[in-house]
Amino acid sequence: MRMKPVSMALFTIPEWKTIPFLVHGFGNKDWQQNDFEAHPRLRNFKLFFLRQIHSDILHIVDDFPEDVLTGDALLTDRQDILLVIKTADCLPVLIVDPKTKALAAVHCGWKSTSQKLVRKVVKCLEEHFQCDPSSLLIAFGPCIGKDCYEVGEDVRKEFEERGLTNDVFLPHPQHAGKFYLDLRMATRHQLLDGGAKDSNISSVDLCTCCEESLLSYRRSKQKEGRMLSFIGKSSP
Repeated sequence: MRMKPVSMALFTIPEWKTIPFLVHGFGNKDWQQNDFEAHPRLRNFKLFFLRQIHSDILHIVDDFPEDVLTGDALLTDRQDILLVIKTADCLPVLIVDPKTKALAAVHCGWKSTSQKLVRKVVKCLEEHFQCDPSSLLIAFGPCIGKDCYEVGEDVRKEFEERGLTNDVFLPHPQHAGKFYLDLRMATRHQLLDGGAKDSNISSVDLCTCCEESLLSYRRSKQKEGRMLSFIGKSSP
């Protein structure tokens, strides 16, 4: 399923609007932190950020810690908390279980993907929140596309050494030893391996490197900011 923008600054998933407790979105470069306070459905949420380090570290959020946590995935079933992921080429993944009302937000770059982070998130949802993986609804936000994400032999080799499939790599037609990585496909493989259903995966099929309304570290070569993706559960 392909998603459409509902405003100039925010993408949401139409099918998820039928879930009454859920709030979510993928922001573009114009969606800023102060926009949460201005949004009528979001202003009463507490924002939960991570210090992201391209790891396989996940955290179950029961309460707000004194210090910012380090890692790349957040899970909760608490109300009135927004799990927020920052990206500028990496893939933001949002997950909801309509039955248990458990949520997850995942930051997937190549390093986290090679460490099977999203697979570990599905397993944690299953074991800690008693989620059925086949019931999970999953959404991919904008990320760098398979025709733009150039990586080296070291990345391909690391995937291979960790037992991951190589069909997510396409040899670069002009540069020997370089490959294009399909980050969405690599993430999808792990979700399906974990028991998720392909028909439950939605995607905002926009390339951050090609689309000027999105932020891309590869395109700008500058740390000009990050886009914010979020998911949360409102009070009854």
